[in-house]
Amino acid sequence: MSENSREWVNWAIRRIESDFQRSADTHLIKVDLPALPGIDLYLKDESTHPSGSLKHRLARSLFLYGLANGWIEEGTPIIESSSGNTAVSEAYFARLLGLPFIAVMPRDTSERKVREIEFYGGECRMVDGHAIYSAAAEIARSVGGHYLDQFTNAERVTDWRGNNNIAQSIFEQMQRERFPIPDWIVVSAGTGGTPATIGRYIRYRCHDTRLCVADPENSVFYDYWRTRDCDLTSEHMSVIEGIGRPRVEPSFVPDVIDHMIRVPDAASIATIHFLEKILGRKAGGSTGTNLYACFQLIQRLVAEGREASLVTMLCDTGDRYLNTFYNEDWLGEKGFVLAPWLECLEHLYATGRFKQPAAA
Repeated sequence: MSENSREWVNWAIRRIESDFQRSADTHLIKVDLPALPGIDLYLKDESTHPSGSLKHRLARSLFLYGLANGWIEEGTPIIESSSGNTAVSEAYFARLLGLPFIAVMPRDTSERKVREIEFYGGECRMVDGHAIYSAAAEIARSVGGHYLDQFTNAERVTDWRGNNNIAQSIFEQMQRERFPIPDWIVVSAGTGGTPATIGRYIRYRCHDTRLCVADPENSVFYDYWRTRDCDLTSEHMSVIEGIGRPRVEPSFVPDVIDHMIRVPDAASIATIHFLEKILGRKAGGSTGTNLYACFQLIQRLVAEGREASLVTMLCDTGDRYLNTFYNEDWLGEKGFVLAPWLECLEHLYATGRFKQPAAA
């Protein structure tokens, strides 16, 4: 690396770190559950990052990893395969460093995410869902760029021992709560990087917290966790953007996960509509997947007569899904009937008792 190139890399790292320094930590929101006085439920609100989602943390780490390894230099085109949120965050950092950015995305990615990537100066190339990996790698080769490859690198780019990662943030913010050590932390997986970081941190810090991963329909992660068959694939992509994968991703680390719950898509979507009623905020579908799994764990805790706290993620804002999860026409076209699931959630909120609809 030339002296000028090294100077640019030093500038780029300082610029990313300055951006991090300006951003306060995300909030931990307590969800009131009046009928469950022994249960404290919290949402780690990752939608308040500058690029609007949990993936802001991953994008920052991927860029720093590429810079530190000498893979990103001044003018290097940045390429990524993504269903949306990661690409939005990466476009943010690419613009911060003045680098060209190309996102390779499934054709059914929400229009709002495409517009946000383009707002940050990125280019979107739409392909069939299963082709995003090979297409991104080929584009990187053809333009002499760097393929960030979140699905391979997510579990290795974050320091799981601490250094301001999301797990450390959760436990520090919980210190003055009634139950400061959560009984459960519940997350969903897209790359697998977030559960890997949290699961490793829990073990490293010797906490009794258990990690649950909520998985949507048409994702292979749940079956892989049960069988350890790394060749599992699905013909379909998850409707819940950003989580669930049709193949076992290299960054998914099953041995740090204590429990997994498969959540029906209709339940995930109904849960974000329910959340809006009790929190006054719209959230993305992955938040619904997380929260529905929390309610199942809460029922187990209640049956055991236990008092405890649980923490999960508000992954991104629902404004990105106004044309899908919050659109009656789209829901009808997809055949989603939310009423039975909403009745279940409203019954839980009113009585403290949870029972899935018979169709589940």
